[in-house]
Amino acid sequence: MSAVLGRRRAGVLLHPTSLPGPGPSGTLGNDALRFVDWLVSGGFSVWQTLPLGPTDAHGSPYSQQSAYAGNPRLLDPRRLAELDELPARMEFDAVHDAPLDAYRSFARCASAGQRRAFAAFVRKNRARLLPYGLFELLRRRFDDAPWWEWPEDLRRRSPRALRAVIAEERETFRSIAFRQYLFDLSWFSLKRYANARGVFLFGDLPFYVDANSVEVWWEPHLFRMEADGRLPVVAGVPPDYFNENGQLWGNPIYAWEAHEASGFDWWMRRLVLELERFDLLRLDHFRALESYWEVPGDATTARDGCWRRAPGDKLLETLKARLGEVPLVAEDLGLITDEVRALRDRFALPGMVVLQFAFDGLPDNPHVPSRHRAAAVVYTGTHDNDTVVGWYASLDDETRRRVLATLGPEPRMPDALIDAAYASPAGLAIIPMQDLLGLGSEARMNRPGTVEGNWRWRFAWSDLDPQIAVDARRRAAASGRLPAEWA
Repeated sequence: MSAVLGRRRAGVLLHPTSLPGPGPSGTLGNDALRFVDWLVSGGFSVWQTLPLGPTDAHGSPYSQQSAYAGNPRLLDPRRLAELDELPARMEFDAVHDAPLDAYRSFARCASAGQRRAFAAFVRKNRARLLPYGLFELLRRRFDDAPWWEWPEDLRRRSPRALRAVIAEERETFRSIAFRQYLFDLSWFSLKRYANARGVFLFGDLPFYVDANSVEVWWEPHLFRMEADGRLPVVAGVPPDYFNENGQLWGNPIYAWEAHEASGFDWWMRRLVLELERFDLLRLDHFRALESYWEVPGDATTARDGCWRRAPGDKLLETLKARLGEVPLVAEDLGLITDEVRALRDRFALPGMVVLQFAFDGLPDNPHVPSRHRAAAVVYTGTHDNDTVVGWYASLDDETRRRVLATLGPEPRMPDALIDAAYASPAGLAIIPMQDLLGLGSEARMNRPGTVEGNWRWRFAWSDLDPQIAVDARRRAAASGRLPAEWA
């Protein structure tokens, strides 16, 4: 049992981009450290984020240009200036607008020890930095055109052509690697700060990668695709109660036979890195490790797809053999079968329950509080849900009657659902920050199936009434979720 899941805890779901700060979005700077302090004051010992990689133009953390890279958008020049690993005279303000200048200033001002530390980072991470750096160089060279529109020698990764690219732009290539170094310095500084105060970091591993990503370009044999980059089949989910056409995601499908032949090496590399970054990791779309929905590449909806079996059992067995017991949570929401539950339980992975899903009246609904398991993470809602206030306001009369029957005749939202999460038998209770602030639908993080207006919500420090932390700490103590050393 991991240190995180070995006892009852409470945590908050907040992506770093939602933190306050002077820039266009939150960062890993001093506001992140201040948020850790606020978590401790509220009795929260877990901070859950969304994926940290570089995103698409719409800002979705689940549509990343790289499965390994950190998002440079999260860098805070003010925090970087406080790190001992970097020279005090470096041009920190250039990190975002002129990263090449930032790298040049580091190379000019760094001590011998600081240069050695950067060189050691590059050596250790060469396998991920080389393809990422090349991809970034070429993406910029061809005005953000997708990789399958690049010249053939670059599209097919000709060693001679790639060496020429690096030779022509060697310093820019190093500056790209340097920004990843800055991300690692920032992230692990935050992680040390949080862990030292008893706060664990809970991350999120997207199941699929984007078609126009480093990994698909660099290792195309691991994906079901044609030589010219066309996708004969793509990922999605089938029609359900919420969407009569299903969801057509368009991600490449894995060539599972190639992954098996390599001993799942690509997955192991991914997981090892994320388990260094986080104390606990959510496996997004876990059900696709048992069976996934495959849709023809030319389809316009997900209706015409079919289920295909995946070797999730072998993958998880390999993971366990190579890494031992690892702190993972299965995102087992949606259409979950007995086979998916059996896979989850065979590897003793906690699942997820969401209280907003608890009131459909179905007799076997696993989200009903009385049916929660200790080996689970309970949420009032997730990043894909409306806030509790917005959700409750939109309920039909029948669903509202079920809520009243479960939570009492006059439930005060969002407090009633937050109280139910804390009271749940589930070992870990996670509350989205929007619910702690009592916000409505205007603060929703994402609306699945849409691309505009998502991933933008931020709070301000002035939003934090001191009573919020007082109430949260009281709940944690009353429900056995307050660490003993904090009592």
